[in-house]
Amino acid sequence: MTVDKELEKLTRLTPPAATPEARARALTAAMQAFDTAENNGPAAQGNAKGWRQSSIINWIWSPAMNKKFLAGSALATLLVIPAAGYLTIELTRNGSPIADQTEIAGSLSKSEASKQPAATAGQPVAVAPQIPAGNDSLAEQSVAVAQAPQDKEAPALAKPDASQTSEFDANAALTNKPEGSAAALGAAKRAAPAAPGIVPQRQFAEPMAAIAPSPAPPAEGRVQMQLDPNRERFANAAANPIKSVATDPVSTFSADVDSASYAFVRRSLTGGAMPDPQSVRVEELINYFPYDWPGPDNADQPFKATVTVMPTPWNHDTELMHVAIKGYDITPATTPHANLVFLIDVSGSMDEPDKLPLLKSAFRLLVNRLKADDTVSIVTYAGNAGTVLTPTRVAEKSKILSAIDRLEPGGSTGGAEGIKAAYDLAKQAFVKDGVNRVMLATDGDFNVGPSSDEDLKRIIEERRKDGIFLTVLGFGRGNLNDSLMQTLAQNGNGSAAYIDTLAEAQKTLVEEAGSTLFPIASDVKFQVEFNPERIAEYRLIGYETRALKREDFNNDRVDAGDIGSGHSVTAIYEIAPKGSPAVMNDDLRYGAAEKVPAAAADSAHHGELAFVKMRYKRPGEDKSALITTPVKDGNAVATVDAAPQDVRFSVAVAAFGQKLSRISALDSYSYQAIADLAAASRGTDTFGYRSDFLGLVRLADGLSQQ
Repeated sequence: MTVDKELEKLTRLTPPAATPEARARALTAAMQAFDTAENNGPAAQGNAKGWRQSSIINWIWSPAMNKKFLAGSALATLLVIPAAGYLTIELTRNGSPIADQTEIAGSLSKSEASKQPAATAGQPVAVAPQIPAGNDSLAEQSVAVAQAPQDKEAPALAKPDASQTSEFDANAALTNKPEGSAAALGAAKRAAPAAPGIVPQRQFAEPMAAIAPSPAPPAEGRVQMQLDPNRERFANAAANPIKSVATDPVSTFSADVDSASYAFVRRSLTGGAMPDPQSVRVEELINYFPYDWPGPDNADQPFKATVTVMPTPWNHDTELMHVAIKGYDITPATTPHANLVFLIDVSGSMDEPDKLPLLKSAFRLLVNRLKADDTVSIVTYAGNAGTVLTPTRVAEKSKILSAIDRLEPGGSTGGAEGIKAAYDLAKQAFVKDGVNRVMLATDGDFNVGPSSDEDLKRIIEERRKDGIFLTVLGFGRGNLNDSLMQTLAQNGNGSAAYIDTLAEAQKTLVEEAGSTLFPIASDVKFQVEFNPERIAEYRLIGYETRALKREDFNNDRVDAGDIGSGHSVTAIYEIAPKGSPAVMNDDLRYGAAEKVPAAAADSAHHGELAFVKMRYKRPGEDKSALITTPVKDGNAVATVDAAPQDVRFSVAVAAFGQKLSRISALDSYSYQAIADLAAASRGTDTFGYRSDFLGLVRLADGLSQQ
């Protein structure tokens, strides 16, 4: 009775998982046993000597695996790697006995499955019995393992749960298609859409994994490959510091109308992860939203500035100086002709559902937005650049759409050659007094030819002299090179956006097509001078990657950002008035050599807090024009609620971006407070962008507490 109870206890125990060394020994022993049986049996078909073709591999492999002195040596590399490659080929050949007996999860035939009992929900997938390490009858049990899938009494494969369905289907596609066929691999990728932050991996049969010992796989028999987050690159820019007006009264920066950062932040949060702080560019979050800033009456002066000074929601001892710029909006009837070159990355890294397939759908939307007399060309690059479509009028829309539909991924990424080819084609079809633009769509992975940021920056700088603008559209996750995208856009008279959904493509390329495609000014620079009699300190919120030297403002040879039709640009400063408890810097002991008497200062610039200047060039011109706006006491409001609705919402977005960037000034300001400020100032939300923002704030709040 006692013996029966002990046996019953043993039946409930889970056998230990095989170690990599045991798995390797098992495979070696199985092959030796198989050789012995086969050498004593009839000759294999097509081999009169009766010796399997893979037996020579076993003859080499067994000593290599069992001799410790080969481990890690050069000789082991020379013997083991070629042997493993040859054995892999033999295992995957049609009709191979071992290959026929090896099952990938999900690949049982219908006739096999019908003979097996149904699996219960949640039952682990059964691949093969595990052999405990140190088994004395290793050879005999290894043969039993190889034959296990043929046993009629073996348990059926469990049906995967919803979280495993995509991967299960992908494996089935690989095994049900002809081995080695491109169709099999393509079907597998289509069956397994990439989850945010996960790169689909091809799954292999268990014995092939045993050739190169690795950690034991999960219970379902598949190796889960996690994305290396370090492959995504972002510009490393420290947050703007607090500056003293007494020593540094002037702030200078370039305009930035990009929106890539907001879309990337959204994708991270909806994917269940807080975004990398380096991926958060606060000004791009602010400028993502359309605002109803007052605009200029005509194109003679393409910009109008509106300034509001209000209390800071997260610090009662400081104020915010909110500068809103609105560009002239070109009416559709007067938009110039467009000469667009689609430069499309079709390398192997683009073979994901949220990359090339989404890209193709996005460009179809754009083509449908263009006028009949606009022209479109298509250049692709993957290893080598090629022209898919020469300049074609949009009147022949079906021809353009057909060329887009035919795009397929494959190869390495030779971006530099593609950039050169696209600019050459844009120059060939150049439209005088029109819009000439290269639209680069990529995941940012440049790995063939000149690929450093500096090399590609130099190429772009040389080509912009031809009057050709650049738009960079980023797609996908996993190897996104946001840093390079920003470098190309900033130095190519262009802008950058990140397309994570078709809705984002609709916003960027259709709803905001005017501002995306049609520039009204280039090299737009801002300079703000603070009055030291009124303001003690200031901090520019965002624009870290757009900082300029003070002398760059009047230097027309220095490149800066470009603004398109109807674009709005918002800049926010946190300022500490003279005498505020928030002032961080002590007064200078020796002060300035000569100070202007207070009475003289008041009479010269009575009531001024600051002076805003903006320089810009009209398209095709080399000399800049200047617009100035004084900031006076009349621009100030007494409470946050008294500020205009759009001003309050943009301040809420600025607070959100700073908190995601881990700016210490926002440590005590909660996500709930940000949500409350945004909800109270949401206003008219035609496309739902502001409601979407409120959802992101709630997601960040929840994730930050995990």
